[in-house]
Order: sequence, then structure tokens, then C-alpha cells
Amino acid sequence: MRRVLRLLVPACAVLLLGPAAAPARAHVGSPNVFYDGDAGPYPVRVIIRPPVVIPGLAEITVRLRDGGKADQVTIQPLQYKSGLRGAPAPDPAQPVPGAPDVWSGALWLMSSGSFSIRVHVQGAGGEGAVLVPVPAVRSQVLGMDKGLGALLAALGLFLIVGAVSIIAVAVREASLPPGETIDSRRRNRARVAAALTALLFAGVVLGGNAWWNGVDRQVRKRLFKPFGLHAETRIEAGRPVLALAIDDPSAKGWVPLVPDHGKLMHMFVLREPGLDAFAHLHPVARDKGQKSFRATLPPLPAGTYRVYSDIVDENGFAQTLVGRVVIPAAAQGGIALDPDDSWYTSEPLRQTATAAGPKLSRLADGGTMLWHQEPLVANRETTLRFEVRGPDGRSARLEPYMGMSSHAAITRDDGQVFIHLHPMGTVNMAAQEVFARSADGPAKAARAAMPGMDHSASGGTGGGTVLSFPYEFPQPGRYRLWVQVKSEGRVLTGVFDADVAKGGLGPV
Repeated sequence: MRRVLRLLVPACAVLLLGPAAAPARAHVGSPNVFYDGDAGPYPVRVIIRPPVVIPGLAEITVRLRDGGKADQVTIQPLQYKSGLRGAPAPDPAQPVPGAPDVWSGALWLMSSGSFSIRVHVQGAGGEGAVLVPVPAVRSQVLGMDKGLGALLAALGLFLIVGAVSIIAVAVREASLPPGETIDSRRRNRARVAAALTALLFAGVVLGGNAWWNGVDRQVRKRLFKPFGLHAETRIEAGRPVLALAIDDPSAKGWVPLVPDHGKLMHMFVLREPGLDAFAHLHPVARDKGQKSFRATLPPLPAGTYRVYSDIVDENGFAQTLVGRVVIPAAAQGGIALDPDDSWYTSEPLRQTATAAGPKLSRLADGGTMLWHQEPLVANRETTLRFEVRGPDGRSARLEPYMGMSSHAAITRDDGQVFIHLHPMGTVNMAAQEVFARSADGPAKAARAAMPGMDHSASGGTGGGTVLSFPYEFPQPGRYRLWVQVKSEGRVLTGVFDADVAKGGLGPV
């Protein structure tokens, strides 16, 4: 019985499971896409929860901010290079009952690749549109629910036993004349027929199992494999450097990279296990193939570091490469060549939980950064709000740091989650520009209104300059946050720790 059940489950599962996949992501372990910006005259927050299978449904929420009102919101998937002409007709989003100014909908992403969701808003203020990039590729295979598998196995076994019984009865009694009894000859013929039928069904089940395993192997071979990253420290021209080598396991040909905020690569190095040393660097390509990069190593303490490197290719596909590097004491003391490089050392990550509420971080210029922390729950939308004050206690005068008012890096203590975040959200700006260039008609106007380059901070009631980041912590656990701003030509870093609770659905 156990053998039959084990074989029937995959055979029956073929009927229910399509190609299983999950989208690849820029960032690590943080799949959902957040965008805060403007769709023409309408300030919006767009949240995209990509599908876990391809083809699959992407769940999309559009929230009108700052009291904005809309008469209609539509959503439309655009694939790279197809533009509006090759895209399906827009789908209307629906108002969410009990949630004013919130609209929701779902879109099918029918193939793997680099997509953008075009959100179009229409109301009393006119029309506006924005493009929100979202990558979708095969990256995992989903299993069947155990309860459903057991039910299908039981039903399949019932059908097989029923079919064998029907064949046996038909051979034994279908041609039996009225009034005659069943003799041993008929009984033997029925037993043989039942045995042959059972062997036939066993062959079908075994063949289905072999076919299923073959399909499973082929699907796994086609799963997205993120680029590998090899990092090591070297001494070049008398300077300590971090040498990076990118490996494309698919070997399908390298797609050129495009700059994001003026850099081909944004690299973050975080010392383990205390996360007490941090650097935000911008390696430079050393070969035409853009697979070899170098960054001057700043004066970081010796130790083992996690390495996260963000890149975007010319198709608008963004990903984060992950690696590790050991920095020995002998490889310290370099001076960064990129003026936007920054580094910071702090106390190790706290091992005791701290309650939500105001948290203060001292900045290197004598100023402060205050986090107005709300209770954090996994899988629940939130807004991270920070207030920056100068050494005199007044609102800090911030300058653009690589085109943004601020950058933030967030990681879980075990490294399973990492994200490079901006006030405009998790959206990669270079990918957004790629799609704006490839889109037609009204989408071209969306490019001119893209946020980020002039995403100015606002004055807060507490006397500081306020920054906000839309986000959703994907997993519970202990996190460290680095929030970076620029003031008087100097990059300043605030460091905060937080505990994220389990569970939770819906917005805060």
C-alpha cells in the first residue's frame, strides 16, 4: 500500500502542478517590490507581490497618498522591448472595501524575464502613469500539499481497485448463461484478467512516475541560477583592494551592465558576526566584459565579511550577488578612490530585544539621527521614518547622495535577508529608466516624472529633517539598519537594531 501511495502521488500531481518557479530578486530574501513616488499629479505607493510560479499572478496594490483621489486605476504588464504596443490591454484595479484610496488587482506574468508594471491613474487632477520594474524568472520548484497528495493517492488507488474488480467480474460473469454456476475455469480466467489489469495499471503508474521525475529534472535544470561572486583581498600598486569576479552559471552570453545612480556596481561589505563594520563601495570594471571589478579597500577592521553587490543589466534585470571575503590585518589602510564610497564602524548587534519607540544614533559630524520606530511585524507593510539633526540640534541640511536624499541597507543577523533601500522604495532606478526608454506613448512622459533624483527630505515637527522608506520585513528576527545621508560633502551613517515579530498581514 505504501509503495502504491508513493508512486501515485507524483503521478496524480502531474495533473495539478504547472511549471513551478519563483521570481529572482534584486536583494536577498526580500521578494516584494515597493515604490513611493508620483504617477503624474498623484502621489502613490505601489506594492507588487510577484508570483511564485511562472506563469503566475502578480498581486498589485496601489495606495494614493497625501489625500489623493482617483476615479480609475489600471495596471498593465510590460515586458522588456515589447513596450506598450506588445503589451496586453490594461486591467482595471478595484477599490478595496474599507480602505479609502486603496486599489488592488492581479496580473498574469506569462513568461520569465524582466517586466515592468505600468500603473495608470485617472481622476479630477487629470491622468498620470508610472512604471514599476519587477523581475520574474524560474528559481524554485514547489511541492504538493501533503494532505492533497494523500487524498489524490487514495482516490487513485480506489479507481485502480475498482477497475481491476470490474474487469475480473466481467471476465467471470459477463458471458455466463442464466442459471449456470461459476466454474473453476471462469474463476481462473478472471484471476488472470485481474492480474494482467493490475500489472497494466502498475506499469502506467511506474511510467508516470518516471515521466514526472524526468520533467522535474528538466525544470530544475532551467531554474534561474544567480551569478556567482568571488571576492578576495589583494595588494595592487601598493594599495589594498577588493577584487571581484562574476561568474554566470547559465553561460548564455553576458548582457552588458548599465549604471545605477552613476555606478555599475553598488557593493556592501558587512563584518560577521556582530555587523559592527560596514562599507558602501563602488567597484570599477577592469575588463570589457564587465566580469572583473576592483574597489580600493577602506580602513576596515580585520575579519570575515559578507559581500552584497547590486548590478543591473541593459534589459532592466537587477540582481544582488552574494559572497564572502576575509580581510586580514595586513590589507588595511587604503584610501577610497570613489568620492561616494563610505564606511563606518559601530558597536556589535545587540543580542537583547528592544521595544519599539524613538531610537537615537550619533553621527560622525556630531549630529544625530532619530528613528521613530513603530512595532515591526513580518509580512506587514510599514514606513521607516528617520529624523536627521545637525550638531547644533537643528534640522540638518542634506545634499543628494548619488541622486537620492538617502540610502539604507537592511540585513537580518544571519544574512538571509539583505536589501538596498531608497526613499522611493525597493525599485531599482536604472531598471525603471530602461523600461521608460523602451516604452511608447504616455510611458515616455512617466520617465520625466520619475522620482529619486529630486527626492527631497522634509522638515519634521521635532526640528529635524525627515526621511521615510516604504518596506515590509519578509521574515521575523533580529535586524540591523544602516541609514546614510550626505551633509556638507560628508557621508554620514546612522546605525539601528530592531526585532521583527512573527506573522502579520496587511498594512500598518
